Amino acid sequence: MNQTATQLEPGEIGPASYEREAPDSDVWVLNLGPQHPATHTTLRHVLELDGERVLSCVIHIGYLHSGFEKLGEHHNYNQYVVVTDRMNYVSPMANNIAWHHACEKLFGVELTPRCKVIRTIIAEMARIQDHLLCVGCSGLDLGGFTAFMYPFNARETIYDLFEDICGARFTTSYTRVGGLMHDITPGWPARVKTFCNGILQKAIGDLETLLTRNRIFVERTKGIGVINTEDAINWGWSGPMARASGVRRDLRKDEPYLCYADNWDGQGSSAVDFKVPLSKEGDAYARYLVRLAELQESTKIVLQLIDNIPEGPVDVLPGEKKTLPNKNEIYFSIEGLIHHFEQVMTNRGFSPPIGECYGATETANGELGFYLVSDGGNTPYRARCRPPCFVNYQVFPKLVEGHQLSDVIAVLSGMNIIAAELDR
Repeated sequence: MNQTATQLEPGEIGPASYEREAPDSDVWVLNLGPQHPATHTTLRHVLELDGERVLSCVIHIGYLHSGFEKLGEHHNYNQYVVVTDRMNYVSPMANNIAWHHACEKLFGVELTPRCKVIRTIIAEMARIQDHLLCVGCSGLDLGGFTAFMYPFNARETIYDLFEDICGARFTTSYTRVGGLMHDITPGWPARVKTFCNGILQKAIGDLETLLTRNRIFVERTKGIGVINTEDAINWGWSGPMARASGVRRDLRKDEPYLCYADNWDGQGSSAVDFKVPLSKEGDAYARYLVRLAELQESTKIVLQLIDNIPEGPVDVLPGEKKTLPNKNEIYFSIEGLIHHFEQVMTNRGFSPPIGECYGATETANGELGFYLVSDGGNTPYRARCRPPCFVNYQVFPKLVEGHQLSDVIAVLSGMNIIAAELDR
């Protein structure tokens, strides 16, 4: 990083590190990023410093991707799922589910019980995947490299499990309108159960041992980046960050979907049982504790469902022609080939009603929602996204004002900002 001092007018932002015009001033302007070991991705923060004290922060986005929402107007309702993988590459399965949740709300499609259970399981596995990285990086950025390696080892197993069902580790693209790419493999539930009871529990235990009462970690995070309940609501926060400030909101409880809702299978089955961890401290340490507790709650949800996956199809009935036919039908029957042609090549397949809808799910970072406008065609007339990181990140300058430069890293790690969700 260029540390050359140069004269700069008061209030002016320069491209590197500069000195104020007054020769006796200790106020500097410093770039943190866009490429920096503590940002984990392409984030640029222009910090105005008085010695080590942060006077102000200006955030710059747009270094990674762009045009996500515009692409939604040029891809059909199945094709766009590959774009959602890139929005949050830490837990792409959750983005796949959120997109098609909104699509199915627009189409008026009711999923099969088997599909609902599988989607709920992979949604919670994605939450675990995301939280493991965030909590591990919270230790890494403050000097605890070991605290990063233990959860990352567990994440590798989740990658293996996702690869087993969709063939991809990173960009999964697993969901489809009305169903899934294809059904899970026969031995997959047993592997998931073994992971939750073994590798995952060990990783969570190691994290608690290494960080929860670690004097350095606690002193670097307690009382840092505090935001109260009222401000968290006013800034539109959601997810673990909002709940760490006492905001009692979780879409799985407040606007339930999939197996989070009662009578999810149409036979009176009750919703999965889990608690929503809360804290009123609103600091970086509270955000760490909330995510750690959510790891256990997500594990509880997965274990409730993994031995009780219903039999039956994962897609809605083929006769309704609201989802793509499986490959066997395409290759070995003329009806399946015609069905596939109509869905992919013409507007006769995917023909949602003319109108608009908003569908949202609770992902690892908060409320991920998609607003869709349909003109009855094969692609959305308009597609907009409410990415949780984009909304949560707007308050970052306020959180770091008055803190030390080293505290900026602690605040940023606890926010778990995914840069690909910032670029529109």
